Parts: sequence; structure tokens; C-alpha cells
Amino acid sequence: MTTTKGIETWLTDMDGVLVHEEKAIPGAAEFITRLRSSGLKYLVLTNNSIFTPRDLCARLRAAGIDLPESAIWTSALATAQFLSQQRPDGTAYVIGEAGLTTALHNVGYIMSPKDPDYVVLGETRTYSFEAITKAIQLVAAGARFIATNPDATGPSLDGPLPATGSVAALITKATGVEPYFVGKPNPLMMRSALNKIDAHSETTVMVGDRMDTDVLSGLEAGLRTFLVLTGSTASHQIERFPYVPTKVFDSIADLVDMVGA
Repeated sequence: MTTTKGIETWLTDMDGVLVHEEKAIPGAAEFITRLRSSGLKYLVLTNNSIFTPRDLCARLRAAGIDLPESAIWTSALATAQFLSQQRPDGTAYVIGEAGLTTALHNVGYIMSPKDPDYVVLGETRTYSFEAITKAIQLVAAGARFIATNPDATGPSLDGPLPATGSVAALITKATGVEPYFVGKPNPLMMRSALNKIDAHSETTVMVGDRMDTDVLSGLEAGLRTFLVLTGSTASHQIERFPYVPTKVFDSIADLVDMVGA
């Protein structure tokens, strides 16, 4: 089986694939333009739960990449969809920003610190010790513990920042309760993305920059996986993993001519 024939749907990560620190990676704008004109189904995926799709579209547009809000699927959206299926019209104590709270409101969830069904932990640029303490107390009292994604750190111009996975570990250490992570590498993130655009795993490729999230979740969801070397995983690190991507490319620029081929 070739890696190009039969690709009807493209899923691609955002940071490290299309953009890096607010700047477009060479070839990214051309790749998205080719996708939009091809008529093929596609989604841009991100574990970042801070921003709404509208926010992310504006961020990408500023970098010269133009795509509609409907083409973005975040861990916050996947988390909200999961909770609405598990416990419709439930309640949640939320640590997170607009991307997460908006997604939960849109599926009918009520934000409440009083005996909530769930504690939902997402990304925020200003983690509050008081909010984390409240989350610990609620989880210890029986609230179910959900986190948008397991990433331990996030990038910044000054270096790594603590992210959802690190704060989740703190809550787990205090309560003994492990969260259920919805975002990558959980293949649920991939399955929800496929369902959103009525696509099939057999004819879908996942493009990512991380072996431990993008490639792993794509592999477990039955997708072909393309690793690009413009983000987190360097070429010499690939052999450390017990699985391999379908193919490795230097950057997204190498995939432009494959769209619709």
C-alpha cells in the first residue's frame, strides 16, 4: 500500500506543524490552501484548550494561514462532546479559559463549584492555587476528574510552562484519583474528529510533530501517520519509540503536492 493513494481526509496538528511561536512554518499556508481547494475533508487539531476556534482562526490568519472556524477541533471541544454524551446537561467545576468554558456552555453544561458531576481541568496561563485547592477538595469528595490533555508543559518565548498534565499530577497526588484525559494521545480525540466530518480511518492521514501524542493517537485510531520534523520530535528520537510513523518528512512543505494526488 502506498502512502499517497486513497487519502480522502487529512488531520493535522497545529503547533509544530503549521505554526511555531506565532509564525507560520514555511509551506503551511500553501498546504492549507491546497486542502481548501481540493474538496477533501480536513481538520486542524490541537490539544490547546485555552482558545476558541475563532481565537485560533485569528491567530492563524495573523500568521498568513486562512481557514474557517469549522476546520478546527480542539481538546476542549472533544472534552465537551465527550461529557455531553456521558452525562448530558451536567455540572462541572472548571479550571480553564474561554476555549473550554465556551465549549462546555455550548453543550448545555452548567459551571458550578457546588457538588459538580465533574472537575474539568484544562489549560490556562494563570493557574490559581485557590482553584486547584478547590478542585482537590471536590475530587476528594467524589467529583469525577476529567482533563483536556496530558501535556506536561507548553511552549513560551521564555521556555517551558507548566501545562494541564503537570497540574493534573498535582491533583492526583493530593487525591489518589487519576483523571481521564480526552485529548491526544487518547484515540478518542481522533475518533471524535473523524465523526465530526464523517470520515473513515482507512482513508485518513494524521500529520503531527510529536511521536508520543500525534503519531500514537493516530496509530491507535487506525490512521496512517506522517511525522514532520519541525516541532517536538527530532529525527534521532524516533528510534526510541516502540512504534514508527508511516512516513517521516522534513516539514509540511513536503506534503503540499500530495494533497489530492
